[in-house]
Amino acid sequence: MAETAPATVTLVGAGPGDPELLTLRAARLIGAAEVIVHDGLVSAEILALASPEAELISVAKQRSRHSVPQDGINALLVDMALAGRSVVRLKGGDPFIFGRGGEEMEACRAAGVPVEIVPGISAAIGSAAQAQLPLTHREAASAVTFVAGQCKGLADQDWSGLAGAGRTLVIYMGVATAADIADKLIADGVSPGIPVAVLENGTRADMRTLRTLLADLGDMVAREKVKSPALIVVGDVAAYALAQDVLLQYRDLMPSESGKRVE
Repeated sequence: MAETAPATVTLVGAGPGDPELLTLRAARLIGAAEVIVHDGLVSAEILALASPEAELISVAKQRSRHSVPQDGINALLVDMALAGRSVVRLKGGDPFIFGRGGEEMEACRAAGVPVEIVPGISAAIGSAAQAQLPLTHREAASAVTFVAGQCKGLADQDWSGLAGAGRTLVIYMGVATAADIADKLIADGVSPGIPVAVLENGTRADMRTLRTLLADLGDMVAREKVKSPALIVVGDVAAYALAQDVLLQYRDLMPSESGKRVE
């Protein structure tokens, strides 16, 4: 008897949360998959599109704690496909922007498993659109860079030139290290007074957009109790966003040297 041919593993971008931002192809594949291996950030509304017969497997990741290590996820995808079961690996945002999609693709290739990629609207693109924050603008920024704020060797990374006049820096996974990020950028020569927007729960009903200045970023994240998922956008484009200006509230509480409140 011939061995079962490997099924295809499809890495599908689920977008930043709003199910209406799924591509048509993503929605079709979710509905047809036998197995869906999904991240914790994939919304319940999107998972509800799966077939009632589909097996849903969560491999949610949290800071410093993974329910399934990456090697285990790779092995799971390969084993399911080798057993002939169609697998959708469903990822928040886009599979190739801080989604470890490249690692999972390589694992499938190495095992002889066919793999396909379905792009999704990234967290940065979706959240910025919801906040009406243009990541590029002829008057403010002609370049945009995405970086990860939660990774090994953050202090040793060279971010010089990524933020400042005419540039936009978007920082994923930066809530826990926001104060260190601000110190790092200022040490690299970025003005402490450059606008910063924090986009929390992008595209979801409870999205918040908070705006302050770089020097206040770490303190603001703490006092506003910002929680992941959230993006940090550093650059003059942040001034265009529909945002709550929390710096003013903060300054009203701070006494000046003369003892009067800062206006």
